[in-house]
Amino acid sequence: MSYEKVKNAKNLLIGTKQTKKAIAQGNVKEVFIAKDADQHIIDPIVNLCEDQGITIHFVDSMKQLGKACGIQVGAAAAAIQKSD
Repeated sequence: MSYEKVKNAKNLLIGTKQTKKAIAQGNVKEVFIAKDADQHIIDPIVNLCEDQGITIHFVDSMKQLGKACGIQVGAAAAAIQKSD
């Protein structure tokens, strides 16, 4: 499952702002998005990924994504940087 990729990533970005910024800079290999995140929050990330051909993995919940990222709160999005 993709949670393992998140857990094992050395260069992980957590959160929508950091994810969008890194995508805009062309520095992202893969993106993980929680299915239960608000649509207006994740749509811009999905659009950026589609424009740049970045792989998107949809995960079940923000809570699970946050846990996989090693944080105590939910995460709407996370990204693995290209240098990983």
